[in-house]
Amino acid sequence: MSAKKSKVNLLPIFGLLILIFAVGYLGYTSRKASQSVDEESYSTITPAFASVPSDVRPAPDFELPDVNGKKVRLSDFKGKIIILDFWATWCPPCRAEIPGFIELYKKYKDKGVEIIGISLDEGGVKDVIPFMKEFGINYHILIGNYKVTQDYGGIRGIPTTFVIDRKGNIRAKYVGYRPKEVFERDIIMLLNEK
Repeated sequence: MSAKKSKVNLLPIFGLLILIFAVGYLGYTSRKASQSVDEESYSTITPAFASVPSDVRPAPDFELPDVNGKKVRLSDFKGKIIILDFWATWCPPCRAEIPGFIELYKKYKDKGVEIIGISLDEGGVKDVIPFMKEFGINYHILIGNYKVTQDYGGIRGIPTTFVIDRKGNIRAKYVGYRPKEVFERDIIMLLNEK
């Protein structure tokens, strides 16, 4: 009788140990998988979300400091096509998009296109300036805050990029990495609009 009783008492303990092991193993493998993803692998990922708002709405205006402390408003770029990118220096997909933005800015800046990166780095300017120099960023970088993320619908993942037309309306929103060809297609479409 006592052998039967000890088996019964060990069963819940054994089950709990298996559960703890399984949860630990899943946590370990998911962390390991996320650490092993490199920037090049993002080019093979199918876009997770892209939308063209069915109700075209005005892009909310804001005033944010650039890396030199100068206040910049979205309305300063009125009449231009704007790629507005919420990003951070520590974000691998954000970093993967930057070379494309650099190329697009070189190619289209004289045609009325602006690229504005809004950094969501907690360290602000001290994190962003060295990063800009390292990557050779040639477009506008502003230091974001909570209010601007809320004004744009509550940024829940980065990169989140908005395409804004010459009239100041949001025409597309992309969450997650996109190759430069996606943005170039949007730029060309908006440049051809009268």
